[in-house]
This record gives sequence, structure tokens and C-alpha cells, in this order.
Amino acid sequence: MIKEIIVVEGKDDVTAVKRAVDAELITTGGFGFPKGVMERIKSAQKRKGVIIFTDPDFAGEKIRKKIAAEVPGCKHAFLPREEAKKDGDIGIENATPKSIIAALERVRTESTEKREEFKQVDLIRNGLIGNEDASIRRDELGKILGIGYGNAKQFLNRLNNYGVTREEFVQALDRI
Repeated sequence: MIKEIIVVEGKDDVTAVKRAVDAELITTGGFGFPKGVMERIKSAQKRKGVIIFTDPDFAGEKIRKKIAAEVPGCKHAFLPREEAKKDGDIGIENATPKSIIAALERVRTESTEKREEFKQVDLIRNGLIGNEDASIRRDELGKILGIGYGNAKQFLNRLNNYGVTREEFVQALDRI
């Protein structure tokens, strides 16, 4: 049983997550969710904590940012895009229980303090910016670290904001 309440986008996501783990869930119903949903998420964060587990697409990222901005201290789970694809559709509902469990095991808490452990030069030196396979390397590294995929700027923010240590970073780089 996962102690935190997991926030997902829709009913099909609830079904997929419940196939994988025993947990309480809240659905946003998509991007334009009603104010009452945000109040439920705030209440859940105070009671048990919240894990934001949205689809690995543009809308999912917007929902994640919207919740994180209004409900500080949430944890974040990221599902790799290829594990969420089925027949051209991308979503948590398409993931296997094994993929969902793996994503939830790599949950990260967003830092409330400004952290600058990593700089753009770290990304350049490690082939994460400025070369042909930089986006592939960021994708692989994001999977290993459990911070998801992002463009160079987003990736740098995630390294700093999700508490990735220098040691974790180096060990993950050794695996790609």
C-alpha cells in the first residue's frame, strides 16, 4: 500500500495504477480541472502527501506544473514515454503494471529551496546538450534517475529541483 495519494489525469489511469499498486487516487479529469479538485489535492497533501503521476506528454506536464505551483512539497513520478505508448496514444493507462511500479519506486520530491548543484556546463561536458544524440542521452538518464524526459533547460531544472546528487548523476551516466 502506497501511503501517499496519487494524482492522475483520468479514470483509465486510475484503473491502470490500481492494477499495479494498492493506493488511493485523485483524478484531475484533464487540464481544465475544476477548483474543487485542486482543493482535494491540497487536502490530500496535508493528510497523507501527494504523488503527481501525469501522462508523459505536453498536457500532462502542464497539469504537473499547475499542481506543483499550487501545492508545494508534492512528490513526482515519471513514466518514460515509450512505456506509455499504445497505438499512437500516450498515457499512464497504456503502461504495464511493472512500468507503473518502477515509476512509483523512483519518486522524487521537488525541492522548495533554490538549488544549483548542476549547471549548463555539466550538461555540455556529458553530451546532454550540443550533440546529435543529446536528447537520447537525456531521455536515458531521465529514466535512470526517475526525473523523466525534458529539453535541456527542463532537464537542468529537474536535476536541481528533484534533489539529484552529483554521485547519482555520475553513476547514472556510467549506465548509459
